Amino acid sequence: MKIEVKVPQVGEAIQEALLAQWYRKDGDPVRKGEILFIIETDKVTLEIAAEADGILRILVPEGKTVRIGTVVGTIASETAVETEGAAPADAGSPVKEPAATAVPLVAPSVRRLVAEKGVDASRISPTGPGGRLTKSDVFRYLDESATREEPDGETGRPAAERETEPPESPLRAAVPDAVRKEPGLQPEESTVRKPMSPIRQKIADRLLQSKQNTATLTTFNEIDMSRVQAVRSRFKELFIQKYSVPLGLMSFFIKASVSALREVPGANAFIDGRDVVYHNYYHIGVAVGGERGLVVPVIRNADRLSFREIETAIRDFVKKIRENRLEIADLEGGTFTITNGGVYGSLMSTPILNSPQSAILGLHKIEDRPVAVGGQVVIRPMMYVALSYDHRMIDGREAVSFLKRIKECIESPERMLVEI
Repeated sequence: MKIEVKVPQVGEAIQEALLAQWYRKDGDPVRKGEILFIIETDKVTLEIAAEADGILRILVPEGKTVRIGTVVGTIASETAVETEGAAPADAGSPVKEPAATAVPLVAPSVRRLVAEKGVDASRISPTGPGGRLTKSDVFRYLDESATREEPDGETGRPAAERETEPPESPLRAAVPDAVRKEPGLQPEESTVRKPMSPIRQKIADRLLQSKQNTATLTTFNEIDMSRVQAVRSRFKELFIQKYSVPLGLMSFFIKASVSALREVPGANAFIDGRDVVYHNYYHIGVAVGGERGLVVPVIRNADRLSFREIETAIRDFVKKIRENRLEIADLEGGTFTITNGGVYGSLMSTPILNSPQSAILGLHKIEDRPVAVGGQVVIRPMMYVALSYDHRMIDGREAVSFLKRIKECIESPERMLVEI
């Protein structure tokens, strides 16, 4: 028996996808439920699993854009392989687990990290789905290596000594040997051309459309994070013990945003031709940076959710993104977006609107700064916040009022409990 491996339907509007990477080779034995390949659409990245045990035959190589429903491979049972005249992996026995390879399965972004850090991927224990190596695995290995000396198989030098050497750059590592060896051509002067992924193309198109089709303006404010930090510190352990999820900053800002959206309805609306469509619900998008690009999963009816429910939703989305299980439905229907550049160290930025939404809130790095409080200069943990908005919908007074409300809620978190 032979089963066709097809590119699945991932959404009504999605017509094609990029076959980004095969995790198994042609002729490999596979088992049901094992991840075979990754596809990228203009919105999500998905892992596709085997539907049966058997021998994999690849019909479409990675890097090709294919229509939804295209047969990209087959899985043949051992009996079918024998019938076709091919030698089975082990005659008379069921399909076995594929033998462990010297180097674990590595996604492109992790491969770049491995090259950047100059480590041997085969020496790192993978913990990702399907035996994949993750960024966390690499960083854990580096942390462990820093605390012990580990003999090198080729040179015998300790790991601590080897790590002082500058690693080969990711660009140089990506240059084919044929290019490196070409007479007179310095590797540092070479270039690498790669097609943009569908997700990156979509991000580029949407950002450009947003800049061209809206009258975007950004206003700023700063927030003293002392009270929120104190609340999180006080209830951190109890929150985890009771709900098995940490109490993060985002739930506070989502709650504060709902309060501000109620005061400034235009920030929760969009322009449709000559009409303005106001939402009487609050579906808050939270921008999350994944390995293959930025995605904005939506927390629906955020006004009805508790802190625990918001934090749980965020944790579940992050897990789905890491495991490439995010669905189209997770990304649709947002009415307002929050993006946190502070997790990458950004001190200030002007976020671009997530069209057709009319406003987006940008959070930034918390930094101790001297501020005047009660006539005295004190050191406080401060955060700059930015509101980018469509000036056709929202005027300056409303934008300032919106950020002022955010500031009030974060600097006095009890306001969100009593809704004042």
